Amino acid sequence: MNFFSLTGSGFKSVKPFRSGYFGTSIKLQPGYTAGVITAFYLSNSEAHPGYHDEVDIEFLGTTFGKPYTLQTNVYIRGSGDGRIIGREMKFHLWFDPTNNFHHYAILWSPKEIIFFVDDVPIRRYPRKSVATFPLRPMWVYGSIWDASSWATEDGKYKVDYRYQPFIGKFNNFKASGCTAYAPRRCHPVSASPFRSGGLSRQQNKAMQWVQSHYLVYNYCKDYKRDHSLTPECWR
Repeated sequence: MNFFSLTGSGFKSVKPFRSGYFGTSIKLQPGYTAGVITAFYLSNSEAHPGYHDEVDIEFLGTTFGKPYTLQTNVYIRGSGDGRIIGREMKFHLWFDPTNNFHHYAILWSPKEIIFFVDDVPIRRYPRKSVATFPLRPMWVYGSIWDASSWATEDGKYKVDYRYQPFIGKFNNFKASGCTAYAPRRCHPVSASPFRSGGLSRQQNKAMQWVQSHYLVYNYCKDYKRDHSLTPECWR
């Protein structure tokens, strides 16, 4: 599926989910894409404007010769107090995401959120408290849009429409889980080959390998952040 628009474009699931496995294969555009975000994410921003939950896989546009940055993020009850409290972890990948389609996925259970790239876990976000974990139903989204103000090196490089069209290519969609309308007895079983109750020893080793070699930013280790707003970093 390709998208092109002067302002942005995207898709949304028909039903909201309260847990599940959500994935898609994405092929990114090569060349100058500064300021352009290509994203696959869960959100309830339309149901709870200004006070929403969100789980993001976002590709931050780049300039010539520099690698794409994959940003994962978790919002809990958004920025209802006027402060956007993100929980970003950023990675450079071990392959060129513009050469072929690769699969990116979110496993969201009542106990944890796990991010995957080609079935390799790259980040685990456990539920440590109700205040630091998204529990309200969310829809599945995909989009491509102009985020010049912050996307590439904190907004240093903007979208340059001389390089348009900017195209987001998505296929191989997967969405399997408990919808908001399913009976409470619905089990949060995913369509992935991974357990919803945690990672195996081998998967944990794979995640440690990714984070040792390809992690470029961890919000919990950013001394400039106010970690009273992200208590999971010190609990």
